[in-house]
Formats: sequence, C-alpha cells, structure tokens
Amino acid sequence: MTALIDADRLLDVLETETTLLAASAAAADGDRPVPGCPGLTVDETARHVGSVYRMALTWIRTGTRPTRWQRQPRDGEPVDHYLRDGLRMLLGELEARPPDAPCATWSPTDQTYGFWRRRMAHEATVHRVDVQAAAGGDITPVPRDVAVDGVDEVLTLWFTHRLAVLGVSGTRATTVAVRTAGYAWLAEVATDRTLAAPAPLLAAESAAATVTAPPQELYLWLWGRSAVFSSAVTREGDLDALTQLWALLRLATR
Repeated sequence: MTALIDADRLLDVLETETTLLAASAAAADGDRPVPGCPGLTVDETARHVGSVYRMALTWIRTGTRPTRWQRQPRDGEPVDHYLRDGLRMLLGELEARPPDAPCATWSPTDQTYGFWRRRMAHEATVHRVDVQAAAGGDITPVPRDVAVDGVDEVLTLWFTHRLAVLGVSGTRATTVAVRTAGYAWLAEVATDRTLAAPAPLLAAESAAATVTAPPQELYLWLWGRSAVFSSAVTREGDLDALTQLWALLRLATR
C-alpha cells in the first residue's frame, strides 16, 4: 500500500498537525465533548493521540504488537505536554529510518516505516479536526494532498483490511464509487469480503452508487465526521449500497 504523497511530506504533516492539535487542546475547555468521537472530551482525545504515538513507538522498537506502554500523562503533566513529548519521540524514530526500511506494522501489505509515517499523519489530522470542532472556533483546512491521500488510506487500509481482521463483511453484494478531485476508488462489498482500490473514472461509473465531494469533505465524511462537513458530500444511486458502505466504514474506523 503506497501513499499518494511523498513520505517526507507525511512527516511534516505529522509534526504540523500534532502541534496544532496540542495548541488547540491547550486553548480549549478540556471537558468539552468531541462531536466526532462520542463519549470523548477534548483532553481525552489529545491523551488518546499521545497514547497511540507511544503504542506505535513501542511496536516499532519491539517488532510486536505491544500490550504495555505509557497510556496516560504523568501526575501533574498537562495533556498537551504529554502529546508533544509523544510526537518528539515518534518523529525521532521515524526520521532515523528511510520509509522503505522493514518495520513491523498491522498491515499485511505494508511492513515498512512508511506505514507508520502515513498512519500517524492521518491520526493527527483527523483528531486535530475533532478538537477544533469541539472548541467551536475555526477549523484549519486539511491540505488537498493530505485529504486525497487520506481518502485512499481509509478505503484501502481500513475498509479493505480492518474489516477482514474483524471478520465483518456485507449483507449483499454491491459496489460504490468514491470520487474526488479527479481520483476514483471502487468499493466492493460481498457477503464474504470487502475491497476498495483505485479505479479509472469510467470504470467507477458502473457502480451501483456514487459518493462525490471535495477532498477535505470526503476525507472527513469517510471518517464519520459527517456533522462537520456532510453538506458538501453528494450521494447518488442505490440507497441500500450507500447505507451499507457507511455502516461498514463506521465499524472499520471505530
């Protein structure tokens, strides 16, 4: 699974988005609920990201899925400091190896450092939007190239692979085309599997339904942040196919 943007760009995104997330969390009421993550607050979301960074770092260093890592800030440590410190350690590890160097991951098709560059960049981006949405102020736009790559990641990694790990598939066979900015993917659902891959625009036209939106809006919609940008997403065709895609994505990305 290859990212659609440069691997060094992903490191820049990881650093920029996490820094913005930390600053947004520090400036907001930490108890504000996060609409994109029901049940979580601003502080809990920032803490979650800091914990994920430490989990990823432990996985990279040990070569196996970890069961223990520092999941919480130390007593008296502000959550934004915990997040920034996690970023510092993770960036140091990722910058020390080329993106194509072998590395343990949870993707069967990408066992490289590049996987973690991409995955952590999108982890930071989506949750930064969450925290800014919870704070109620302006939401910093997601760069176009980041959003397009994020659409590809959520479809080819989460929808395709994560659902297989969970043992989840569809209730009936169908296809949905997902389109943005001249790119297209065909999401196929069967009763025994799910699969999404880039597709020519003409091939995507034969799908039972279509989802179309600008890159940022489509990216966040696929991640279930419909309360933020759903009005810009156009859905056409078989309603059951669209409903099934939405439901499967919610299971894949929860």
